Amino acid sequence: MRHLAPYQTGLWLAEYGDIRCQLCRLYRSTPQSQLLQNHSSLILPNNSPSKQSLFIKLRQRFNGRFHSGLLCTRCHHSIVWLPKPFDVDIAAGKALSIQAATYYDYPIRQAIRAFKHHEDMTKLPLLLHVLRQLPRPNGCHYDNSVIVAMPTTEQRLVKRGFDPVSILAAQLSKHWHIPLWHGVQRIDNTVSQQGLTRAERLGNLDNAFALVDTPLVKRLLLFDDVATTGASLQALGRALNGQSKGIAGMNSLTSHQYDISAYALAHGSQT
Repeated sequence: MRHLAPYQTGLWLAEYGDIRCQLCRLYRSTPQSQLLQNHSSLILPNNSPSKQSLFIKLRQRFNGRFHSGLLCTRCHHSIVWLPKPFDVDIAAGKALSIQAATYYDYPIRQAIRAFKHHEDMTKLPLLLHVLRQLPRPNGCHYDNSVIVAMPTTEQRLVKRGFDPVSILAAQLSKHWHIPLWHGVQRIDNTVSQQGLTRAERLGNLDNAFALVDTPLVKRLLLFDDVATTGASLQALGRALNGQSKGIAGMNSLTSHQYDISAYALAHGSQT
């Protein structure tokens, strides 16, 4: 993941070096300088195992405060709504639940577009703050789950120069401590989903994904940046569930083999 280094550096600077809210640019409710001072005061001698154990516990507690937010309290409550999950069918009698962190409204809509289409790094800390509001799935951990980022096509990757969903998924993986899985490819013969109706989106995504590997865990956590109708996540869920037509080698998979759920940064509109 070497290509993530510049993004990680920018996020580190925003989180630890900037005491201002990443949206309104006023000071956060808890100044980072105060957190840094508290954090530095926890350094203990290396020759004391018991003290080191205490240090690790205290550091974890204060790290939680470090990562508690990149926005001030007012801005946080103005944009983080955690919409109610919605379901889409991926097989007979099986639905895929999709949970978004917020709605695709101002200012998140503008921030996603700026990052996605213009690689505007200044918007990434705001998106990361919202991303961290997604509830960690119950029972999911490093050994039994993987995050499956919505794959992009080679053509779109060359044109855009980077993969915004992979960048966000890597941050979610770090936040949840659940690894990414890259066993799905997106086929180049589909067009952009923007501006299409739900029926057109579903038709456009028919046979859009091909599996190049087999998941070795039971729980698959799909991720996309925006779930407008859920059609892309639905198609990906169908492919992983073995229900899409034309996916070679999927006949051996049964509908109950994987526990699949989906997550997105933003969904629809609140209005």
